[in-house]
Amino acid sequence: MYAEADLLPLSAVQHLAFCPRQCALIYLEGVWEENRLTVLGGLAHERAHEERAEFRDGVLIRHSLPLHSLRLGLSGIADVVEFHPVTAGGIALPGREGQWLPFPVEHKRGKPKPDHCDEVQVCAQALCLEEMTGAAIPRGALYYGEPRRRTPVEFTAELRAETEALAAALHELVRVGETPRATREPKCRSCSLVDLCLPAPVRRRRDAGAYLRQALQASTEADGGESA
Repeated sequence: MYAEADLLPLSAVQHLAFCPRQCALIYLEGVWEENRLTVLGGLAHERAHEERAEFRDGVLIRHSLPLHSLRLGLSGIADVVEFHPVTAGGIALPGREGQWLPFPVEHKRGKPKPDHCDEVQVCAQALCLEEMTGAAIPRGALYYGEPRRRTPVEFTAELRAETEALAAALHELVRVGETPRATREPKCRSCSLVDLCLPAPVRRRRDAGAYLRQALQASTEADGGESA
């Protein structure tokens, strides 16, 4: 169990899953760089946070719900947590009858990613909610802005184990305080930190023979085309 003063940002787990170096640059070195993708992501989160609560089609929807887990050492704010009515296995809500099961929904811009970094983030939210409420939460969802639809996420034993391992690795990263070395990968193109993390490679040195030929040609032209 972690003390409240030692809790780390829940969103850092997603950054760590995407790229340990990116995570270290942001949370150890305080580096951040906006690009079009991060701006769009920020706008998507602002839209998710416009209302604090609403009741729609029998579902209670909470926006910007604070979360924490002393077991994982994480805290953060969920974009959206829906509370669905259930006959058993739910929790009581103040001022409402029956039982309600939390269902976290994380908002993301763009399309679903080929890795698990987004699924890890919403799973971390579910683990926080389970610790806070005592309910067993089997699933949640990711809402992607480009297809404008939800992608369901099952909180399997494997995903839970991966999320818990990343939370422990995040605390170890902070404890050690060292930024991993840079490696260039295809996903770097979409990272807002790419220019700070991986400066543009030095252009290939000009071929020495070509350089000498160009220099001699320029010298000959300067002498009126005559050669010794």
